[in-house]
Amino acid sequence: MTERELKDRTKAFALRVLKLIDTLPDTRTGRVLATQLGRSGTSVGANYRAACRSRSTAEMISKLAIVEEEADESGFWLELIAGHELLPRKKLTALLQEADELTAIMVASRRTLQSANRKSRIQNPK
Repeated sequence: MTERELKDRTKAFALRVLKLIDTLPDTRTGRVLATQLGRSGTSVGANYRAACRSRSTAEMISKLAIVEEEADESGFWLELIAGHELLPRKKLTALLQEADELTAIMVASRRTLQSANRKSRIQNPK
């Protein structure tokens, strides 16, 4: 997957999250979960864009770890919405899957960069 495709995918995820939170009930619980999911779900795309502008491999690894955490956190809030039965699980399934897939992509990307960074340091010691 290219950088552009992943930028588009994380942006689409944010937009889907925003649409979903608009459907949550206007209850205390609904507002709390909407706020939390809104923050983490939009943070995935924003932080991925920041990772793409990293000035070093170490900075990119750090920023991808943040994206990974935010995607995983989004999955957690979606699970709570389902568990509290604020929305039917069927309505959340695709978004839960996307949160899991984005988390896995970020884990793999971060590990690949860490491995390449280690090899580079071994081959080019100071």
